[in-house]
Amino acid sequence: MRVYFDIHTHTTASGHAFSTFKENLEEAAAKGLTAYGISDHAPAMPGSAPAIYFNNFKCIRREVMGIRVYTGVEANIMDSQGNLDLDESVLKKMDYVIASLHVPCIKPGTAKENTDALIGAMKNPYVKIIGHPDDGRYPLEYERLIPAALEHRVALEVNNSSFVARSGRLNAAENTARWLSIAKEYRLPVILNSDAHIYYDVGDVTESIKALERAGYPEELVLNAREDGIEYVLNKKL
Repeated sequence: MRVYFDIHTHTTASGHAFSTFKENLEEAAAKGLTAYGISDHAPAMPGSAPAIYFNNFKCIRREVMGIRVYTGVEANIMDSQGNLDLDESVLKKMDYVIASLHVPCIKPGTAKENTDALIGAMKNPYVKIIGHPDDGRYPLEYERLIPAALEHRVALEVNNSSFVARSGRLNAAENTARWLSIAKEYRLPVILNSDAHIYYDVGDVTESIKALERAGYPEELVLNAREDGIEYVLNKKL
């Protein structure tokens, strides 16, 4: 499977990543991506960038090194209602918003509470992707989550970093297999992302592809497998 874009990546602005925007772009070009997205952590993540960083994305050109550039954010879900850590005034300027549950920002709850949090975030019109819905520290009711994602036109992410040996997420492979089996029945569009925190991981979704193959997930439902698939997760209010 050819992957055309990777839009969940982090730079040194996230506070715990190790490469610059330029280094990431160079790697995206070297790997033959046609589009690249920057999505640093929002301010509630310790050490991450303040809101002014995201407000200044206007200085980034739309095409660099022959690659289409998209500017987004990985927002932190802060409560079981799905509220995020950035105001609408910032979110509406993003090309896309990834919403995720992170231990430094929200304490894991019950499966119902965690699922309510993700569904609440999906109701935000700027949220286009749910990041890494695979972490066993945040049990989820996938039977509720999948149809809600379809209803709100939000893509669920098959996150490559969840499968690496030193990932802090629990039982990601098993949980991904479970939610993909349900999502396949709903024909839910999914997105593959590296969640790169260092340049050489940009564009690497090898383990995510293996997860799709194990699940027998249809390639036509994989947004990255075609160039125009990115349209599904763009903020049309821009």
